[in-house]
Amino acid sequence: MAEAKKYVQHGDLVPDSTMWEMILERDHCIRCPAGFLLDGFPRTLVQAEQLAAFMKNEGLSLNAVVDYEIPLPEIIARLGGRRMCEKCHAIFHVTWRPPKIEGQCDDCGGRLYHREDDWPDAIATRLEAYKHSTAPLIQFYKALGLLTPVNVVGSAEDIYARTMAALQARG
Repeated sequence: MAEAKKYVQHGDLVPDSTMWEMILERDHCIRCPAGFLLDGFPRTLVQAEQLAAFMKNEGLSLNAVVDYEIPLPEIIARLGGRRMCEKCHAIFHVTWRPPKIEGQCDDCGGRLYHREDDWPDAIATRLEAYKHSTAPLIQFYKALGLLTPVNVVGSAEDIYARTMAALQARG
């Protein structure tokens, strides 16, 4: 995990081999009878192919792949305004969820900071990496009939409701 953090802090994608090692450390979660959710994985075609091969070997299958759709200006506004507590890791936002006292966590009183991967240069790097490495996954999962698009503009409650409705519609 420490190795992955180095890449994330600079806005870079974590290498496929490192990501796969992290997934294998938690492979028991993929076998959970109630199902599983992978957030932020896979992010490349290599990772998607590794996951598909692993699941086939284990006799498992995917039911859906959620594609959260969001306009570019919204991505920049969300990431650029995000602040995190250095102690408890609570998330705040300068516009949508500001702390009661600027720079201080409402939950534990810790200092809020602007993550390195949320600065403009890192956001630009992340979006460029997405365009080249992650966007091809949309076609990959669409071809498999698994892609489930969900619009994520709005409140967390609205997004959750749309996500659950989209997943339930798949059966």
